[in-house]
Amino acid sequence: MDKILVVEDEKNIRELIKFNVENAGYEVETAADGKEAMAKLSEEIDLVVLDLMLPEIDGMEVCRRMRSSEELRQIPIIMLTAKGEEVERILGLEMGADDYMTKPFSPRELVARIKAIFRRIKEYRADDEKIKDEIIEVDKIKIDISRHEVIYEGQKITLTPKEFELLRYLIINQGRVLSRDLLLEKIWGYEYAGDTRTVDVHIRRIRKKLNSDYIATVRGVGYKFVKME
Repeated sequence: MDKILVVEDEKNIRELIKFNVENAGYEVETAADGKEAMAKLSEEIDLVVLDLMLPEIDGMEVCRRMRSSEELRQIPIIMLTAKGEEVERILGLEMGADDYMTKPFSPRELVARIKAIFRRIKEYRADDEKIKDEIIEVDKIKIDISRHEVIYEGQKITLTPKEFELLRYLIINQGRVLSRDLLLEKIWGYEYAGDTRTVDVHIRRIRKKLNSDYIATVRGVGYKFVKME
């Protein structure tokens, strides 16, 4: 059974999330602050629902520590933010959060997002079994599927799970223009009505890490991967 850690300092919200997520068939651990969350985090946790505003250690710092940890960096994070915290949401995504939801939110939608992430993970693992020895090389980029590694100009580049999936999907479909909605569906596993900033932030992070112009923006449409001349 997949195990989810819910980190939320407001007891009513924490219990509401726990109730709905458990009813969906998941095992749930809870933490009321960032310090307690860090103490409970381990490889046994399969996903974290993380509030941004937390006592002791805030959600941004928890996210940063997870993405800096060899043991924890692969755990998906859904960040919860207040309605007016757009800057914080973007920073959260740039820190490596996989997704975010704005309070107040529908518990059913949160469960749908969780299911979508786990569905994508299972599909991805199935794909890895089929192509576990495959190495994709384009120009100066080398993707080792079995090791879940990206090498650029001979140096290993550290990507979050979603950044890795996104780059791989763009490369496999190189030259093809991919809309933000399509990328959300293929990489995040759900049709997302509204803000597509999640994709934009992840693209910006990949560009920065590769320090190159492999990913081109097609204005008003989406993105495509292009070989360097």
